[in-house]
Amino acid sequence: MATNETVNFEALDACHQQIMQHLNRLSSLIRRINASGVDQQARREAGAIESFFSTTSRQHHAEEEKSVFPSLLASGKEDLVASVRSLQQDHGWIEENWLELAPQLSAIALGNTWTDTAEFLHYAEVFLELCREHIALEETLIYPESKAHWAKVVAARTSRPFRATA
Repeated sequence: MATNETVNFEALDACHQQIMQHLNRLSSLIRRINASGVDQQARREAGAIESFFSTTSRQHHAEEEKSVFPSLLASGKEDLVASVRSLQQDHGWIEENWLELAPQLSAIALGNTWTDTAEFLHYAEVFLELCREHIALEETLIYPESKAHWAKVVAARTSRPFRATA
């Protein structure tokens, strides 16, 4: 189980902001490709989006699985445990969708023409919906619950009398 020193909520919250910015960029890319096809700017955007979600976003999910979810799963609160299980399943669905979307973004970034625009647009829309709903649940329920849990852990540690050892 994680310790309070390993749960950096500021970093997790900042990463959610970055994820939302990149989801907005993906939305813009979808509109651009629908309107104008793949141009140089679309290629650059596709590369930046693919790079972010292949690295930072995946690391973020791994950190949540390691640092945030375990204490909530052990909470004994049935509804909370069900929500965390749902988020874990989301991580799987997001990853599965990403494995379809990432190569298409990479191909667009490299100027390859093998991508099927309709397929790309479908996977991008699904990815957007999955990620946005996932973040909403984390920010409205999971993070506040986890923050409250860690505040209790810290309070319990600071209220214990200090015992010096010889």
